[in-house]
Amino acid sequence: MTRISSLRARLLLGILAPIAVFIVINSVSLYRQSLAAATTAYDRTLLASAKTIGEQLDVEGFDEKAQLRAIVPYSALEAFEADNRSRLFYRVSSLDGEMISGFAELPFWRGRLPDRNAYAALVDFYDAQFRNQPVRVAVLLQPVASARGRGMAVVQVAETLELRETLVRKLLVDMLWRQLLLMGVIALVTVFVVQRATRPVRELGEAIGKRPADDLSPIDAPDAPRELRPLIDATTEVMGRLQRLLDHQKRFVRDSAHQLRTPLAVLKAQVQSARRGDVAPEQAFSEISQTVERATALANQMLSLAKVEQLRQQPESVTLDLGEVVRNIALDLSPLVADKALDFELAIDEPVAVRAHQWMLQELTRNLLHNAIKLSPVGAALSISVRAEGDDAVLTVRDCGPGISPDLRQRLFAPFSAGSRSSGSGLGLAICREIVLALNGRISLDNRNAPDNAARVIGLDAIVHLPLWRHNS
Repeated sequence: MTRISSLRARLLLGILAPIAVFIVINSVSLYRQSLAAATTAYDRTLLASAKTIGEQLDVEGFDEKAQLRAIVPYSALEAFEADNRSRLFYRVSSLDGEMISGFAELPFWRGRLPDRNAYAALVDFYDAQFRNQPVRVAVLLQPVASARGRGMAVVQVAETLELRETLVRKLLVDMLWRQLLLMGVIALVTVFVVQRATRPVRELGEAIGKRPADDLSPIDAPDAPRELRPLIDATTEVMGRLQRLLDHQKRFVRDSAHQLRTPLAVLKAQVQSARRGDVAPEQAFSEISQTVERATALANQMLSLAKVEQLRQQPESVTLDLGEVVRNIALDLSPLVADKALDFELAIDEPVAVRAHQWMLQELTRNLLHNAIKLSPVGAALSISVRAEGDDAVLTVRDCGPGISPDLRQRLFAPFSAGSRSSGSGLGLAICREIVLALNGRISLDNRNAPDNAARVIGLDAIVHLPLWRHNS
């Protein structure tokens, strides 16, 4: 079965098909009504013929002894014959079927009068065959009375159907060509209206098709019909997401090329120095190992930053217990905590449910906790807590490090912006910020001051707010 993909074809079919069905049904109904009206008119003529014959009857005797006589010249029926295209035959009989006058081969009526009659007479109509021709017969029970008697006559008048069939054909032909003409007019009007109605769609498609391949700017169609606005808005939104994705990819490629160039250049210089024997082999291998570790960490973080954007484009997520994720990450990083002999505290309210990708929550917690461990002095206190606060799930990481200056706090969220050259690649907090934004949350870095000296910083609080998921939401 051929699939109709054209909007215009669907509109035309959707409009014309019901109209065609309605016209067919209406034509059949009108034809039947016209045929019934014509049949009623010709039946009235037959009834008039029967009454004319009934007026020519005489009777002698009363009731069962009544003797009927009829002198009906055929000229009395000629007035009811139309254009010599139909012929009339009659028969006059008594109630018991005794032939009185007319055509004896016309079968006697053996039927019964209808319970409801539209005529002011005892009359019945039926179809029959006479002389191998179809005929329409009118039967009139005619009371006959005179000064010499009283009786009842059965008057039958049969008419051949040539005139009726001619009228039926004319009715049918007239009906069909009028309805076909109406159908044609409706089709032309519908095609014209559909063409005009779909013109904005074609113009919009042509305008989008003429755009350059890299043009993802919003669609400007102020004159578009209201029905197209949802499509235009959705297309503009998709193009906006594609533009943001392309911008992110361009930025990622640019930053990657810039950031990886330095460690690779350093590594090349170290290898050349080791070959020349400028430094001892153990020192050369140690420097090369450190450079490779920094380049590996940088590459991994850059891939993580790219993965955040990839997951942002995928709305699929699951309900996770933030506390369980934090507990597992803390267990993974426990060797780093033990290495610095930190006084570690983990406080979790259970459960604290959020809707997110598991990797996002793990990466967020890992980066925040790893930074806190790295910046905490040996033997200092370090705590991490998860709690529900109103409509938010709150993750707080508190260290006893040096804190950050006000101008550096905002700059740390930018990619490749570290507090110092030795503190890392500067991507950890940028990854955290992108993850939090992707989850419709917010993150802040707040210095914690000493109670006795507001100017002395004794640590840093990293606080993350994420939407809390509830079962009835």
